[in-house]
Amino acid sequence: MRADVQQVADGTYLVHGSNTNWVILTDGDAATLIDTGYPGDREQLLDSLDAVGSSPQAVAAVLITHAHNDHLGSAEYLRAAYGIPVQLHADEVPHARREFLHQVTVGTVLRNGWRPGVLPWAVHSLRVGGTAHLPVAAPEAFPVTGPLDLPGRPVPVHTPGHTRGHAVFHLPDAGVLISGDALVSGHPTSRIRGPQLLPAMFHHERARALASLDVLEDLPADVLLPGHGPVLHGPVRQAAQRAREQAL
Repeated sequence: MRADVQQVADGTYLVHGSNTNWVILTDGDAATLIDTGYPGDREQLLDSLDAVGSSPQAVAAVLITHAHNDHLGSAEYLRAAYGIPVQLHADEVPHARREFLHQVTVGTVLRNGWRPGVLPWAVHSLRVGGTAHLPVAAPEAFPVTGPLDLPGRPVPVHTPGHTRGHAVFHLPDAGVLISGDALVSGHPTSRIRGPQLLPAMFHHERARALASLDVLEDLPADVLLPGHGPVLHGPVRQAAQRAREQAL
């Protein structure tokens, strides 16, 4: 299956995998990969790098917003096969090593199975590796604060709640925010369209996820690239405010 690659700015691409997005930032053929989709998205992931004129060998780093399987799916594969460093917020590093797992449980999914979209989403998640054991053997914390010395110069910003070490990536020069699961624009288990928090069952600490919307409001950007759903154009401040209104 060919990857669904959308260019949103110079050297900035949003890729839609199976229910999860990832982002590629390029500088020539060199690239930064932000998130990796499910394990079952690997063929699309590799195809997306080729589609933007890059390759795994040219990826300088894999940045992970948070260590859920639908974002971490091919991180260890890329690290082991190509020597690509996998970087996260320091609080998320032990999560990536699977010293603990802050991910919705099968029992919680079953208790919410009556909700529209939950069971089809769960079946799909199982098929593409959503419950696989996927530790990263040697995850690294972001080496600096401020812009990372990588293609795209992404700036990590800690936004805890969905997981303890969730981070978003700000591209201030391009006016782009890569929001992971801190702020999304859709999900198969949600009937809301537009900016929103994920349903409560997906958050480790929903109150902190709600509070992290305040952080997003202060990041100047007018293009939002979420972990789930389509690209959103317009002030991210307004998107965060709308998500808060939907959540209350």
